[in-house]
Amino acid sequence: MGREFSMNIWAIVPVKPFNRAKSRLASVLSPEQRELLAAALLERTVRLLLSVKQIQGVLVISRDTKALSMAREWGAQTLQESGAPELNNALYRATQALGHWGADAALIVPADLPLLAIEDVENVLSHVRYQDSIIIAPDRHEHGTNMLLVRPPGVIPYSFGDNSFAEHRRRAEEAGATIHIYSSERIGLDLDTPADILSYEELAKTLGEPIIEHIHSNGWLIAEEKPPQ
Repeated sequence: MGREFSMNIWAIVPVKPFNRAKSRLASVLSPEQRELLAAALLERTVRLLLSVKQIQGVLVISRDTKALSMAREWGAQTLQESGAPELNNALYRATQALGHWGADAALIVPADLPLLAIEDVENVLSHVRYQDSIIIAPDRHEHGTNMLLVRPPGVIPYSFGDNSFAEHRRRAEEAGATIHIYSSERIGLDLDTPADILSYEELAKTLGEPIIEHIHSNGWLIAEEKPPQ
């Protein structure tokens, strides 16, 4: 379990428009299925983060009004993305908003981590011990960044994209921040490709976790599950 915090920590969840989400799964999922998948993953992520006692609030940023409306129904704050679609710019805007709310730290969490657990989030937060702290959780290939905690918000520029794990680490070193790398099977697995879906199913079975999207030999069946308590 994570230790208690007195600081004001907010989570930021960036979301692509549902109708543009998971394009690399087009070979196995229809457009409607991909939209349902994106919505189910977002709901699971937002509800889970809201249940972490150390997190004061969750801010969802997107240009998809449907996604924002759903997030508000679940209890999150929302921010309408504007301008050219670019993840790092969107995160910068979200970080500015957190500054107005007095946030001491920001936790960036993608919406597509199907095995994300409360325990993992608490473990990441437990490493925030110093004023200038960066905690990076890489993807399973150690190329991307699947969770990033920055204290204070904006202490480094965001570098999500190709090779973001190395880029965030480099920027943290340049900033002189305390760096912790948190590796986790659960956080490391996201859903971008058909191979990711298969790996997810195998790991979920190994961990005894319910499947959010179950793969059958005769097709795909999407079924929403509540986040683990």
